[in-house]
Order: sequence, then C-alpha cells, then structure tokens
Amino acid sequence: MKTPEPNACLDRLYRETGLTLRQFAQDVNRLGTERGTPLKYREPSVYQWLQGHMPREAVRPLILEALARRLHRPVTSSEAGFPSSPDQLKQPASTVQGLIHLGREDMDPSRRAVLGTGLFSVALTIPGWPDVVGRMKAIKTDPQRRIGQSEVQAVSAMTDRLSDLDGEFGGRYARPMAAAFLVNTVAPYLKASASSETRKSMMSAASFLCYLTGWMAVDEGAHGRAQEYYVKGLELAGASGDRRAYCHILRGMSVQAANLGHGTPAVRLANAAAEVSPESSPRMRAFLAGQQAHSYALAGEPTNAWNSLREAERAVNQAEGQLGTFGGFSSATLAYCTAEVRHALGDAKGSVKSLKEHFPLRDSTDTQRSKLLFSSLLAERQLEIGHLEAACATWNTVLDDYPALHSGRVDEKVAKIRTLLSPYRANSIARQTAERSRELLVK
Repeated sequence: MKTPEPNACLDRLYRETGLTLRQFAQDVNRLGTERGTPLKYREPSVYQWLQGHMPREAVRPLILEALARRLHRPVTSSEAGFPSSPDQLKQPASTVQGLIHLGREDMDPSRRAVLGTGLFSVALTIPGWPDVVGRMKAIKTDPQRRIGQSEVQAVSAMTDRLSDLDGEFGGRYARPMAAAFLVNTVAPYLKASASSETRKSMMSAASFLCYLTGWMAVDEGAHGRAQEYYVKGLELAGASGDRRAYCHILRGMSVQAANLGHGTPAVRLANAAAEVSPESSPRMRAFLAGQQAHSYALAGEPTNAWNSLREAERAVNQAEGQLGTFGGFSSATLAYCTAEVRHALGDAKGSVKSLKEHFPLRDSTDTQRSKLLFSSLLAERQLEIGHLEAACATWNTVLDDYPALHSGRVDEKVAKIRTLLSPYRANSIARQTAERSRELLVK
C-alpha cells in the first residue's frame, strides 16, 4: 500500500493557528459535541492527518470549522488539502426550493432529531446587499395561482401569531408549525402570479418568517439550521428590496454568534447590520448599537463596547413609542445589554446590578422565555460573586415557570443548575434547589 504524501496544505494552516496537536484535537472534539456527534480524537490522529491520512468525510467539516474559528476566516476543503464534498459539487438550489427543502425537514419533530443540530459556522458566507437586491426577478411563476395584498397580510399576521407562541412557549413548540406554513403556504405564494408590488411585499413578509423560524431553531440549539434560515431570509429581503428586514436578520445573526461566545463574528455581523440600516431613528440606533456593544465586549474591545453602549443609551432616551413585533429597544433591553457588556469585560458584580435593574423595566412586549433566560443568567452571576442563597432564590423563580416552556435554551440553563450547585451540597437550600431542578428535567 502506497504511503500517503504529507498534507502540506493542512500543515500550513495548522501551523498558522499556533495550536499543539492536543489542542487541535480538542477543538475538533468540541465541535463534534456541538454538532451532536461526540468524538474522542487525540494527538496521534491529528499527526496522521498532517502526514496525509485522509480524515473521515463526516469529520472534515469539523476540521475546517476548527481552523476557521482559530484563523477568523473561511477555510475551504481545497485550501486544507481535502477533496470537495458531494454537497459542494451540487448546483445551489434556488431560494424557494432551498426554503422548501429546509422546511420539509423541520415539519416532523422526529425527523429533526435524526438530522441533529447542525454546526454553527463562524466563517459563513453572508450574501451582501448588492448581491441579493433584485434577485428572483426571473423566477418561473404559476399562472394557475394569483395572489394579492390580502395574502401578504395573512402571512404577516400568521408570523405575528407564531412569534407570540414562540416567545410564550418556546421554539420547540412553534417551529414545526412555522416550517409547515413556510412549505405549504408561503412557498407557493412566492411562485404565484402577482403584481410587482405584491411580489415584493410577499418576499419581504417571507423574509421575516424565515428570520423567525431561524430564531426558533436557535432556541432549540440547532444553530447550523438557524443560519440556513437566516441566509434564506437575507436572500428574500434583498429580492424584495427590504433593507429593514435585511438589517434585522444580520443583527439576529450577530446575537446568535454573541450568545455562543464568538465575539469577532458577532462584531462583523453587527457592524454589517449597522452599515446597511435604512433608517436612523433613535429606536433603530439603539437596537443596533446595543448589539455592537455586546459584540465588542466579547471580542475584547472595551473602548468600542462602552462607546456603543453610550450611543444606545442616548438613543433610548430619545426614542418614543412602543416596541414592534420585530425589533425595537427599550430601557429594559438597555439594562440587559449593559449587564452583558459588563460581564464580558470581567465585571460580574456590575452585571448582577444591571440585570436586577432590567426586571422592573420589563413590559407586556417582553416574553416569558426571555424572563426565564435572563433570570437564569442573574442566578449564575449571583453565584459567581458568592451570593449562594440569592442565586437559589432566583433559580427557584425560574423553576416555578419552567414546566410550561418548551425551549432548548431554557432547558440548558436548568440543566446547569445541578452542576453549578454541586460544590455546595452541604448547604440545604442549594441541595433542595438542585434536586428540584433534577426532578423537573426528568418529567
């Protein structure tokens, strides 16, 4: 059997990361866990890859993503000395066909479990605004079906209802319904005959539904799948000429990256959203600057973080009116953003203070899920600064409402309680709180 030639391409990228063999293996293993396929690679495996032994096809995307996360840029199969995957050789699906494919896989909850969570890509190629404006003009329409503004209004109204369900009960509850609506109703509308104005309005409405479905996928921890919905939403926003939708989706993608701890991609996406923003109203400025502040803090840029946070504060003070279904920024949101910036910059005590300021400022537009998520963050940070009994009290308020919610993100927060409280088993309050969380998780 012929001895393989060393993989000079992979070796060059590996050396550029500055990692040891062990660290690189750990990075790949972590990504396997993130994807839902745990791995146990060690140094000899990495050494073999560098010597030219081809990794399994299923592992190659993890190696490319591990390199991309360290190098902060996309890494292709050919750049790493790997053959192109079958998926890369396929012709890209049209926006509508891609949407149908995505939605069909999500309509059946049992099928979603088989598909896994998908891998979040820090180097995902984001279609720029000039690249998507006016796309889909030449799409083949169905002469047997014609739509008007009433169908557009129906899609927008249904999106509002799904958003309400998502916020109140969680993404796991609402996402199959959103996917079925996309496949069975919205996709046919996108191919129907219509006036130019109606077609643009329908694509804009569909882009927001894609954004919402992606947001639901994030809530379930299906981060790779969420990115696919977000990109479809960007394509539809560009096709409709809707800068607001495009900007909103980019900002949502930044939130996703930030919540996963990827500061540099979060900054890139937040800044891209700000650059393409179609308006400079106080509410929109706050909406974008607040996310920029959090992203900069995670990326280790404190000056930019505080400057952006001050900009968000000024804009909130100027803003008037209530929040809309999508977007908006309030004093409660500002307090939460401040808490995130402080914590990312090492001020856990200040973060607790800001989170406590957040809750009295909430109003009817704030969701039950965000209440439980932010309360969980408060409890974790109270424990971090040594306030054990206060943390347990906060966690118990989360556990009071937890059974009614079907949210992967809240599940993760509740699952952490036992681990975080394990060093305090001698304390009866901590022991009771941990046991209560265990009982609720197994129900």
